[in-house]
Amino acid sequence: MKQSLTTLLMLFVVLAAAAPLAVAANPAGVPADQSLYTRLGGYDALVAVTKDFIGRLATDPSLGKFFIGLNDISKARVESHVIDFLCVATGGPCIYTGQDMKTAHTGLHITDADWNASAAHLTETLNKFKVPQKEQAEVMTAISGLKGDIVGR
Repeated sequence: MKQSLTTLLMLFVVLAAAAPLAVAANPAGVPADQSLYTRLGGYDALVAVTKDFIGRLATDPSLGKFFIGLNDISKARVESHVIDFLCVATGGPCIYTGQDMKTAHTGLHITDADWNASAAHLTETLNKFKVPQKEQAEVMTAISGLKGDIVGR
């Protein structure tokens, strides 16, 4: 059961990948041609966004079920995977060692409603960190491409 919960949380990793993109709304003096990772503020920004996003998911009445049974160490591992995934996805120097999204989400039965609720939380997180619309659009575009590997498996 912990494996399937961890796998489900990988869905949130994908969605969270969009969150770090929003954390650092293009810091002053950072050229737009730099990686999204750099434009968003780097590792610390990804950590802040991920923690906020996962906190929202875990306390959502319809999504909290995916976090039931995880102890603090398991939750920290999920956060770490999400952070590394986002770091790689945004062009950062991290190494993601988790499963691919299709494998990670198979058997979790994530629905369109779960996906939509998660996307709404991601948008809220991005807005909280004042991520510009351009970067938010980049994040949501990247995330939408993963939906087929996550929903309905």
